[in-house]
Amino acid sequence: MEILIATALIFFAVALRLLPHAPNFAPIAAVALFAGAVLPRRWSLVIPFGAMLLSDAIIGFYQVPVMISVYAAFALTVLFSWWSRQQKERAVSTLGASLFGSIAFFLLTNAAVWRWGGLYPLTMAGLLQSYALGVPFFRNTLASDLFYMTVLFGSYTAVTWVVRHRHWLRDRQMLRSPR
Repeated sequence: MEILIATALIFFAVALRLLPHAPNFAPIAAVALFAGAVLPRRWSLVIPFGAMLLSDAIIGFYQVPVMISVYAAFALTVLFSWWSRQQKERAVSTLGASLFGSIAFFLLTNAAVWRWGGLYPLTMAGLLQSYALGVPFFRNTLASDLFYMTVLFGSYTAVTWVVRHRHWLRDRQMLRSPR
């Protein structure tokens, strides 16, 4: 049941990517973090990457090397999340995994845009310019990762708690019986 709840939340979050949003304010990195923390390892890469590929097919694909850097950043986020599963202070380590994921995304994707985007000279100054001009997008990335991480983990915790305690809640008339 918990895997079903997690998968439903993931697909709901990915659907949000299809709606209009501020640049880099999307739930995908939080989905990768959440999947890595909650799903069995074999599914924690398959489900978010499948959802990402599906949403990219709808939105439109972009330069392959840049797309590879985006997917690599999300794979790193899943790996960071696997690490956070092993830690005693899971909330703190999950927050750290989210921050590292945001930073990895910023570094990898801006380097890829510098190298293959044709927007910057292929010099150290061009790379630094790519990073400098990416800072406003990084703020959105960081804010969205933290926001969606909170929404996903909070919703998952609340829904699984209600499902686990539905009989107790029903006995206390806090939850209606299905008809």
